[in-house]
Amino acid sequence: MVRHIGLLIAAVAATALSTVAFGADVDWRAVDEAMGRSGAMQPGDVHKYSIPRTDLKVTVDGVAVKPALALGSWVAFKDDRKEGSGHAMAMGDLVLTETEIAPVMKSLVESGLQVTAVHNHILRASPATLYMHIAGTGDPVKLAQAIRVALAKSAMLQETPSPAEQALGLDTAALEAALGQKGKAAGGTYQFSIPRAETVQDMGMEIPPAMGTAIAINVQSAGDGKAATTGDFVLTTEEVEPVVQALVANGIEVTALHTHMLGEEPRLIFMHFWGVDDPAKLGSGLRAALDKVNIARSQTSELPGAAKP
Repeated sequence: MVRHIGLLIAAVAATALSTVAFGADVDWRAVDEAMGRSGAMQPGDVHKYSIPRTDLKVTVDGVAVKPALALGSWVAFKDDRKEGSGHAMAMGDLVLTETEIAPVMKSLVESGLQVTAVHNHILRASPATLYMHIAGTGDPVKLAQAIRVALAKSAMLQETPSPAEQALGLDTAALEAALGQKGKAAGGTYQFSIPRAETVQDMGMEIPPAMGTAIAINVQSAGDGKAATTGDFVLTTEEVEPVVQALVANGIEVTALHTHMLGEEPRLIFMHFWGVDDPAKLGSGLRAALDKVNIARSQTSELPGAAKP
C-alpha cells in the first residue's frame, strides 16, 4: 500500500511539472497590454493584431486605395509549446513609407527581432509604400514590447478611424462564382483567403495560413462599374511561371516576386499583383491563376464552377 501511494504521488508530481513546463498557455491579455491593442484568435491558435494604415491616403492609377485593400499591417503570435511555457513565435508584415523603413528596422534589430524581407507590393503608389516582414521567437510579452517600440518609430500607431460601414459597390456573388471561392467583406473591400494544401513549417513550427501562408485576394470598387484587385499568390517554385503566364494573359499585372520568410519548408515565393477591370473578368483571370496552384479544396466544393480535387 505504501509503495502504491508513493508511486501515485510521484506520478502526480511528474504531471504537475510537465504542466508547468509545457502545458501553460500564453497570457494573451498580457501580450495585448504590451502591444497596446487587442488581438484576435485565429485558426491554428494564432493571436493576431491588425493595424491598418488609416493615416495614409494612397492612390494607384487614380484609384484611392482603401486600407483593407493593400495597407494592412499585421503582427501574429503562435504559442510554441515545444519550447516550454510562455514561449512563442512572432511574425508580421508592416506597411511603411520610405522614410519609416530605417528607424523601424534599427529598432527591431536592436531588440533582437529578424527583418526577413523589405520590398514593394504594388507599383506607382503615391505616396510610395514598402512592406517589411519580421520574425522572432521568445517571451511573447517581450516580443510585443519590442515590436510596439519599433512601430512607434513610424506614424502607424497614429491611426485615424475608418467609417464603421463602407459600401462595397461590388457584385460579390459574381466574384465568388468566378473565383470558385468564398470571401468576406472587410473595410469596404471583399477579401479571399485561400490556404495551400500543404503544411508550411519555419523554425521547426507549423506556420498556419493566418500567419501569412494563405493566398490573399482583395477586391474593392474602382468606380464606373470596375473593380481594383491586389494581393499575393503563395507559390512553390514550379508554380511561379504558370501563374505569371495566367495572370498576364488575363490582363493582370505582376507587381512583385520575392520571399517573405527565410527558412520555410516547402520554399515559398510570393507573387503580388494589381488589376483594374470588370469584376467578373478579374475574377476569371484570378481563377485561371488559382487553377495552377496546389490549394486546399474543401472550401470550394459547394461553389458554382469550383475546381475539383
